[in-house]
Amino acid sequence: MSEPITFKRHLRMNTPEKADFFDQTAQGVLSQPLDRPEGKLKVTGTASYADDVHPPETAYGWFVRAPIAKGWVTGLNTAELRAMPGVLAVIRDDRMIMHPAQGQQGKSPPQGPSEVFYAGQPVALVVAETFEQARDAAQAARPELIDRSDKAALKLPLDDYETPKSKQAAQGDLDKAMTEAAFAVDQVYETPSMSHSAMEPHAAVAWWDDGKLTVRGSYQMLKTNVAELADALGISARKVRILAPYVGGGFGGKLGISHEAVGAAIAAQRLGRPVAIALHRRNVYEATHRRSESRQRIRLAAGADGRLAGIGHEAWVSSMFGDSFSEPVTQASPFTYAGENRVIGHHVARLNLTAPGSMRAPGEAIGVPIVELAMDELAQAAGLDPVELRLRNIPDEDPSTGKPFSSNRLEDCLRQGAERFGWADRPEPGARREGEWLIGMGMASAVRVNTLEPSEAAIILLPDGTARVETDMTDIGTGSYAILTQIAAEALGLPVERVTTVLGDSDLPPSSGSGGSFGAASSGSSVLLAAQALRAQLAERMGCDADEMTLKDGQAIAGNRTRALPDLLAGDTLRGEGAIDPGATSQTVRQATWGAQFAEVAVSTVTGEVQLRRLAATFACGRILNPKTARSQCIGGMIFGIGSALTEHVAHDPRDGHFVNRDLAEYHVPANLDVPKIDIAFLPDRDAHANPMQAKGIGELACCGTAGAIVNAIANATGKRFREFPVTLDKVLAALG
Repeated sequence: MSEPITFKRHLRMNTPEKADFFDQTAQGVLSQPLDRPEGKLKVTGTASYADDVHPPETAYGWFVRAPIAKGWVTGLNTAELRAMPGVLAVIRDDRMIMHPAQGQQGKSPPQGPSEVFYAGQPVALVVAETFEQARDAAQAARPELIDRSDKAALKLPLDDYETPKSKQAAQGDLDKAMTEAAFAVDQVYETPSMSHSAMEPHAAVAWWDDGKLTVRGSYQMLKTNVAELADALGISARKVRILAPYVGGGFGGKLGISHEAVGAAIAAQRLGRPVAIALHRRNVYEATHRRSESRQRIRLAAGADGRLAGIGHEAWVSSMFGDSFSEPVTQASPFTYAGENRVIGHHVARLNLTAPGSMRAPGEAIGVPIVELAMDELAQAAGLDPVELRLRNIPDEDPSTGKPFSSNRLEDCLRQGAERFGWADRPEPGARREGEWLIGMGMASAVRVNTLEPSEAAIILLPDGTARVETDMTDIGTGSYAILTQIAAEALGLPVERVTTVLGDSDLPPSSGSGGSFGAASSGSSVLLAAQALRAQLAERMGCDADEMTLKDGQAIAGNRTRALPDLLAGDTLRGEGAIDPGATSQTVRQATWGAQFAEVAVSTVTGEVQLRRLAATFACGRILNPKTARSQCIGGMIFGIGSALTEHVAHDPRDGHFVNRDLAEYHVPANLDVPKIDIAFLPDRDAHANPMQAKGIGELACCGTAGAIVNAIANATGKRFREFPVTLDKVLAALG
């Protein structure tokens, strides 16, 4: 292959993209429900995930974890562990005690105390010849402890918290608005801690070669992960490579580097051989981050016509000591509904529990459903239909900043969604009964902020007229391989089978990564820009302007001339590089995605069981790049919402903070029989402010309103309000008496 001739296109989104590029292309593969290119590999079990490929001589690691919530580890039964079969090393505090056969004569370097912040925290690593030997030795570990668990903070307080100034906002006089309101709601709601529970547990396989580290891992954002791992090891990021071609679910749980990558890297370096660490499901629950529990106070003040004069949303969440992250519960509340008097409050308690972190739709996933419960309570108090109340309170601009919306399709989603669902047949609360079953309908708005992140990609156009897309973007089950292939194929006029997409290698151009519902739009935009750089060069070879040339089925057409790409390339290899950066359009307008979600439930008066009969949603989220993968994302997000409403709840033992339900037998995610047929509709939508493709995120929007719709449906069925998630049968039975 000849040395590529490189061309670049870099775009900063400072102005909206007035011209829709894809309205001018001719291949017709974008926005089509094409199958995933890697689909056969996944369904036949031949796609290689993090722990599926072990280099020769791989050793295995297993963590020793703290049995206390607070205190120090002052020692370890190291000699006993070293003597166990197959044990190669014991690592503690980034220092390793070698097996005598490794040349250290059994001498242990001095060990300082390790501080413990939560039960289950990894405090040492045992490495052995086999997985079973490492596990058995680690489980035989007996850490020496100074236990301060009796002083640990293990429950979210309402009177002992931090109030970061940057996360508070107020306008007008909400207290006065509440006093003068014709109808008002002032309630406290609670959501529990939750776990990501991805199908593939966290895993990493690490090896060193000539001073460079390679890690096969299950991670979502390789550009960031490389920097994190390099920082943890104290080496240059240029010496770190991460491979993550397939990721078996992430949901935010694999955004950052976790213990297994750092431990495997340290052990591999010291032992001079590859080391694999795969976390047991219980280790995943105990040692990776969670979604914070929350207490949320909602205040709504409305006039006699149901129009909001004030809205207050205050949230109390938890975080680990010294951690800057806290669940952004109120993220959508400043702009979803109107009201001139407003209070946004954010309060953080420091707890001795695993660190909270991003989990699918951080903020909105637990904030939006709670606001939607309060809106339903207000609708009932005001004697208004819940859909009508929301329609009356859609703002013309962001009421917290005065910025215009780049687009606001909430009204369209509400009206069309209600009609599609048959909302007009909604019964009065507690009025419809079928034997032991009470039947009800509920709805909720769905909203999620939309963002663009820096992202880069390359497309190599080969002499035979085929193309290869390269970027370190990951596919966490969302369809990245499919949509990036479709974008390149559409822009270059190639059948999809003539485009190969290579992902999940940090040596490739750095992308946005998968997270925040920005992955497809950000990485896809960089692929589009790379293709446009190539189109400009192909047009030059055709002797015309790029907008005068049509690319279709591997041929370039301009005027009355048609040339096949191999002929046009004349043996050359062209490389297009694209880079996208957020710009002024991220600041001058309010960008969001919109939806309306509807549910019908049956509630047993005998058992308290909630059966979900119907679930539907209408979404407006920019250009849909692939309806099949988009629909799959919506189904997954809405099932996430079912879990939030009805089953999912991390339980901590209040004595020491350890996880009580730390596996999928006890942490109840929705199963097949819990999920009805889900009806999903996408409204035709474009947002020129978002990115050159006018696409937006979808995977997180879908879970933002689901739980609210379901719990509102339970209230409609029973005539009782539920203000604590999840709504389990014991709570239903207690409410029904």
